[in-house]
Amino acid sequence: MDPLTFADPQDNDLTLREAQNQVHRWIQTVGVRYFNELTNLAILTEEVGELARILARRYGEQSEKPSDAGRDLGDEMADVLWVLLALANQTGVDLTSALEANVAKKTHRDQDRHKNNPKLQP
Repeated sequence: MDPLTFADPQDNDLTLREAQNQVHRWIQTVGVRYFNELTNLAILTEEVGELARILARRYGEQSEKPSDAGRDLGDEMADVLWVLLALANQTGVDLTSALEANVAKKTHRDQDRHKNNPKLQP
């Protein structure tokens, strides 16, 4: 597979593990090397801020600025995911395993909590 191609064109289902591998190949091929972890944390914070600004203005009470009106929400989310995948790679985190464990933890911990929350009842 071409290191700059995300997935088999016949298969549109990209796994987290494949995404981590793709980001790693891209960084080695195009990006030369990883930025250090603290730099990537700062970049992640910046990208989350951009996403938050668009969400707050598009779905919140602030009016949307003309400069943000054409921003693609999916692209902004992908920017956040990209940097998170890079950070996972450079810190040795397998996001597939981490997400599976996290869902299991939340399921066990919150099994009845939300069902029994009167604030969430219709």
